Amino acid sequence: MSEVRPKKALGQHFLTDQGIAQSIVAALRNDPAQPRDVLEIGPGMGVLTQYLLKREDIDPMMIEIDSESVEYLLTHFNGMPGKLIEGDYLKLNIDRFFKGPYRIIGNFPYNISSQIFFKILDDKDKVPEVVCMIQKEVADRIAEKPGSKTYGILSVLLQAWYDIDYILSVGPGAFCPPPKVKSAVIRLTRNSRTDLGCDEKLFKTVVKTAFNQRRKTLRNALKPLVKEGMDTSDPVFDLRAERLGVEDFVALTKMFED
Repeated sequence: MSEVRPKKALGQHFLTDQGIAQSIVAALRNDPAQPRDVLEIGPGMGVLTQYLLKREDIDPMMIEIDSESVEYLLTHFNGMPGKLIEGDYLKLNIDRFFKGPYRIIGNFPYNISSQIFFKILDDKDKVPEVVCMIQKEVADRIAEKPGSKTYGILSVLLQAWYDIDYILSVGPGAFCPPPKVKSAVIRLTRNSRTDLGCDEKLFKTVVKTAFNQRRKTLRNALKPLVKEGMDTSDPVFDLRAERLGVEDFVALTKMFED
């Protein structure tokens, strides 16, 4: 097999720029304090894999849903058996493969990148670092600070648990086929937070409900969550969701706990 045909249904746009591939792999820190286990999501034809396998400070594994890509990787890379999982990351039982903490790297399929981040959040206490290429618009949103129209649900939920570094922007010409959007590489580093100080499930619900009607004030957007007799006279309810940072949402969630 000479190459893999990109499949639109899987959102495949294969990175072909070797310099950018090296930069992405280099963004994964060489730090003895970090876990050696690394999971690459969607290796495709192995543009990142080739450089991951050369690093002596990590033990990489790959998960790939496309059987054609799996065949290509097994054919073109030595030592793949035992390192390559054929399957869907979103349905993967991580505990089968990693008993302890592990890091994540990958060129995420743009059509499911948000779902990937939500799964990472579910496993946040075992994932201290993530390096990924995603659609630039999504990267901007994740790294954005409160007050911007691009600031949203993923911004709050990821920033609650991770520090976000914007590494580099990538143009469509670095891929085959070229996507219709610009791309970007970001790094997520787990912060020191161990507890939100409020009910975590309710926090997610408050954030999602607030942004689902982001043009409305919180008083109106959060009406479905307001209990009978609850006081919503606090000035925070006059604001829109995009004005609130992580700590503001924590404080807001506590109001709904009382």
